[in-house]
Amino acid sequence: MAEYKAIDAVLLREMVVAGAALLEKNREAVNQLNVFPVPDGDTGTNMSMTMMSAVRELNGKESTSVGEAVAALAKGALRGARGNSGVILSQLYRGFAKALEDLESPITPVQFAAALKAGSDTAYKAVMKPKEGTILTVARVVADDAIRQAAMAPEDFEALFRVILTSGEGILKKTQDMLPALKQAGVVDAGGRGLLLIYAGYQAAYRGEQVDELVIDTSSDSKEEDGFVDDHDSIGEIKYAYCTEFFVQNPFANLTDTDIASFRRKLSRLGDCVLVVGDDHMLKVHLHTNEPGKALQHGLTLGELDGMKIENMLQQRRDNEAKKEELDRNSPPKPYGMVSVSLGEGFSNIFKDLGVDVVVDGGQTMNPSIEDLSRAVESIRAQTIFVLPNNGNIVLAAQQVAQMSDKNVVVLPTKNVAMGIAAVVAFQPDFEAGENEKRMNEAAERVRTGTITYAVRDTLMENLDIKEGSIIGLHNGEVTVNNGSIVDTALELMQQIVTDDDGLITVYYGKDTKQEDAEALGAMIAERYPMCDVEVQNGGQPLYYYLLSVE
Repeated sequence: MAEYKAIDAVLLREMVVAGAALLEKNREAVNQLNVFPVPDGDTGTNMSMTMMSAVRELNGKESTSVGEAVAALAKGALRGARGNSGVILSQLYRGFAKALEDLESPITPVQFAAALKAGSDTAYKAVMKPKEGTILTVARVVADDAIRQAAMAPEDFEALFRVILTSGEGILKKTQDMLPALKQAGVVDAGGRGLLLIYAGYQAAYRGEQVDELVIDTSSDSKEEDGFVDDHDSIGEIKYAYCTEFFVQNPFANLTDTDIASFRRKLSRLGDCVLVVGDDHMLKVHLHTNEPGKALQHGLTLGELDGMKIENMLQQRRDNEAKKEELDRNSPPKPYGMVSVSLGEGFSNIFKDLGVDVVVDGGQTMNPSIEDLSRAVESIRAQTIFVLPNNGNIVLAAQQVAQMSDKNVVVLPTKNVAMGIAAVVAFQPDFEAGENEKRMNEAAERVRTGTITYAVRDTLMENLDIKEGSIIGLHNGEVTVNNGSIVDTALELMQQIVTDDDGLITVYYGKDTKQEDAEALGAMIAERYPMCDVEVQNGGQPLYYYLLSVE
């Protein structure tokens, strides 16, 4: 066992200073992980400034006890909290301090782990709608693992810090799979990385190491080459323009928790990203709103206002778009780009996972416009751009875009998303454009599809007497099955589609179909066609219960 060394007020201060220094040293690396380029989106900067405020408060106090030191730490963090990440960090310290507020003697590993857990609990309570995949997740998982480790080795801080950092790195990598925006951007959560840098600083100070000589490898945090990430193109316009922050200090003597809860609800009606944190001495307020004046007026009903900051996120977005355009102009185009039309969240995720640059929403009942497709094409800086319409009604519009564009745009006449997926899978980045076009078209043509939906009116079609509401199956776009059961329609449709030469059947289920029902259908198909591999995927398509792909 490592030699036991408890953490007293002096060592705690050194640890916090080291954590702040290591975060500041890597501030830009954390900023590069930002998904949303808004004023409170510079996570590294906001967390670093929050930590610097905590350090100033801590250094300004001659703390002889741990309780006094953590009180100063929490107060400084709250006073200097900036943005969502900074406010959440201040709440981690608030809970940490609360757990140790009466401690006169040095901190033990068990007490330190319990304080981390208290900090995590406090931070979760401060956020109205906590999201997993953020700094909150990293703090929670680290705290839970720290509790277990401290219970096993109650006098081993070295082992505790190793578990904190190992656990943190493990959950940080998983944040990308928890939030679609992170996965799309190819980055881990910026706030989580910032928190682990602080914890790494703790460990270095505990060991007596110099932070200046400490190198933290963050190269795997991002897949982006230029570090600029703009996710707003996929989430639409900014709904609330003004990032608004202020303090309520010297609150009125009769202020109650009920008053604060009512205040929080009033703010939530004005916008989103609402945070109201603090104690009976001072409240820190943060929200995004189009009516910052009303937010300030509500604050005045609680006490005095201080530290008011209102920033225009629309202008920040414009500045970031200009930065992106400048980067695009100054960087050479890549060899290939791809635009795909998709008709469901599941299909969209599949296309993104396969490397499609831009996915345009659209389908049978909502064809994207020429402008939508043109905007997608022009957003890609590539020598050749392949466009997959994935619907017969969209092919012509895509061809018009190709004629209008000054870029080399190749339209692959894919008539459904299954053909589009097959085409993308056949793409080879090392092949010439002409060879890729040939390969992708051949792969798409090999796919045979069946779709299952319902009839919207009575229809007599060849030998099929179709009634409104009945389940119908379409083979390559033609109605060939009329049945009362979704499963029976699917199995009858498969009889028309599958041949002895086929090797893969994919069942894409729609947004109104349950996963367990889709998996049950997949099992039935696999039993009937043992020579084929059967996969079940979430397509998320509207109106169509299933899209069946055979190749």
